[in-house]
Amino acid sequence: MENTQVHNTSVSLISDLKEVTKVRLAISVVFSSVAGYFLGAESIDLLTVVMLSIGGYCLVGASNAYNQILEKDLDLLMKRTRNRPVPSGRMSVNTAFLIASTLTLAGLIILYLINPRTAMFGAISIFLYVSVYTPLKTKTPLSVFVGAFPGAIPFMLGWVAATGEFGIEPGTLFMIQFFWQFPHFWALGWWLYDDYAKGGFFMLPTGKRDKGTAVQIVLYTIWTIIVSLIPVTGMTGGLYITPFSAGLVLLLGLGMLYYAIQLYQKRDESSAKKLMFASVSYITLLQIIYVLDKLIRIWI
Repeated sequence: MENTQVHNTSVSLISDLKEVTKVRLAISVVFSSVAGYFLGAESIDLLTVVMLSIGGYCLVGASNAYNQILEKDLDLLMKRTRNRPVPSGRMSVNTAFLIASTLTLAGLIILYLINPRTAMFGAISIFLYVSVYTPLKTKTPLSVFVGAFPGAIPFMLGWVAATGEFGIEPGTLFMIQFFWQFPHFWALGWWLYDDYAKGGFFMLPTGKRDKGTAVQIVLYTIWTIIVSLIPVTGMTGGLYITPFSAGLVLLLGLGMLYYAIQLYQKRDESSAKKLMFASVSYITLLQIIYVLDKLIRIWI
């Protein structure tokens, strides 16, 4: 009986740790970083990939834990967040803070061992997310603009980890993920508008689910597609994709644009939800195409 209780407690602690660090989100961010690493590396060093993955997870997990500490009272007001470990009371604020602080320190040390620039951008990311983006979420829709900066760092972080340098290549990767975040988060904000409103979060650019917001979603989707195609021009240094891969990226973008236009036409939650998932598919598949394009060119 005692062993069963210990086992259940351990499972519960692991579950809460995964939830307070938002494991699925953290893994998706790590995926972006690893994709950026493969794009920048001349040869793959598995130790660096492992360190980038662990260090990146630590910093994303820390950001999410700090976020849940700062927003615990607001999270209680929203259906989708009220059962998180901190607002529900399953995890104390002190415990969450200890986890976040430990992860921050570990993440920065690991990234510094890769190279100092990687650690610097990691530190900038967590600072902007926790100290600037999170407090602004209840004050202005511009919080999405601010949050797009730390949100765009992971893709370029991988390139910096591979090369130790920041230039036009990681800058382009940053731009792709930066502009992508606007239609992604505005679609999420539209879909969950009522729940966000309960917590005092107004994520949409006009503050409402209206034509103005829908127009901006369409425009930023178009801009995301354009930026994603820049590497095919050969103007982005070592970051290049072939016309065939650019065609695939364009098709992905047109698919995302279709759902953005559907949202503009219908302006309902269902269309916003479809666009949100389409945007996730877009950025994931784009990163896979970029990496495969490079690998195929090397092998051929």
